[in-house]
Amino acid sequence: MSGHKPHQSELHTHGTGCGHPTITHGTHQDYVEDGHLHHLHDGKVDVHSLEVSKANPAACTPAHACGGHPNDHKHAAGCNHVAVAHGDHVDYVVGGHLHHPCGTHCDDHGPVDLKA
Repeated sequence: MSGHKPHQSELHTHGTGCGHPTITHGTHQDYVEDGHLHHLHDGKVDVHSLEVSKANPAACTPAHACGGHPNDHKHAAGCNHVAVAHGDHVDYVVGGHLHHPCGTHCDDHGPVDLKA
């Protein structure tokens, strides 16, 4: 993780039962809200994103076929998949892994541990 990016909280305190899922990020849990990862840190909220790594690459994987949604499904706000910041883009959690829309297919950007 690189430098901390403070986030101005909008009248919401993250915590157990707050309604936002959590995702394992390194050695801690972040709250996922509107595609952003919020990390509680020293009384403030930092914005994180999952790093591109060996476990979570950003490669094109046209042969990926997870069966987690119909082939004509389009990932976007309101598509019922949790959006997650990954590197310099946004992926969607489907069946325990990151999906990245790529032309006519979805790339597999690796496993994630998301808890509702």
